[in-house]
Amino acid sequence: MTDGLLLVDKPQDWTSHDVVARSRRLLATRKVGHAGTLDPMATGVLVLGVGRATKLLTFLVGCDKDYTATVRLGQATLTDDAEGEVTAAPGAGSTTRDDVVTAVAALTGDIEQVPSAVSAIKVKGERAYHRARAGEAVDLPARPVTVSRFEVGEARALEADGVAVLDVDVEVTVSSGTYVRALARDLGAALGTGGHLTALRRTRVGGFLVADAHPLAELEERHAAGTPMPVTPAAEAARAAFAVRELDAAEARTIGYGQRVASAVPGRVEPVAAIGPDGVLVAMLDESRSTARSLVVFAPATP
Repeated sequence: MTDGLLLVDKPQDWTSHDVVARSRRLLATRKVGHAGTLDPMATGVLVLGVGRATKLLTFLVGCDKDYTATVRLGQATLTDDAEGEVTAAPGAGSTTRDDVVTAVAALTGDIEQVPSAVSAIKVKGERAYHRARAGEAVDLPARPVTVSRFEVGEARALEADGVAVLDVDVEVTVSSGTYVRALARDLGAALGTGGHLTALRRTRVGGFLVADAHPLAELEERHAAGTPMPVTPAAEAARAAFAVRELDAAEARTIGYGQRVASAVPGRVEPVAAIGPDGVLVAMLDESRSTARSLVVFAPATP
């Protein structure tokens, strides 16, 4: 089994855990994890770590992400998406695409966002979505997020459940921890109506694109045919996602033993992938100071 990353194009109505469970069977290993949950309604890039590369997932969770989505204005739901019951339906008959373009400006850049009440954030030891779906009022504090891109595409006026609504296609680039469902909710509120997502697709996680992701059906076919799974080796995956430091043999041995070496670029704050002369990912480094500290070591020390 190759230690590395597997990019899956998650199908709709599957949980991220469902995908991990199926992938464990296909890869014949329990050591599979994911770098950031996708809601069951959502599709798109789900980055899986396999074997020792599960240690990389911690660093990928913080990557920025791209999404395409459809926001329905005129209705609010319990979950801020189409899976929840409608809680208010003031309609959006008078709302235009130009109104939406104006409103997204206030939701772009560095903003304070209140997460969705049905998020996985823990409240007094219990997931918020458990409390919300049990009928409990969930009050989550706002937190800083960055929406670096919020583009408005086609807008379509239609009727849903007897109410005039406006479906708007959007594309967003957001920091880790941003809830696109909450953006839909807040866009509706900014326009004096309700808002929720009817479609969501994650098209990028850091340096990993949906074009390079594999549908589960394809992975099932590979497994049935005995074809190797398209796992990207850990070093290659790290090169695509992080700053890289090429190590000589002596540095690779030192870091492999968990010892420190001088930083190549002291002061850089992002994690650095340290790759040995044999092309193997040795460790992820913290080079924020004059000496580099191993955040995690992947390869054993070379004798």
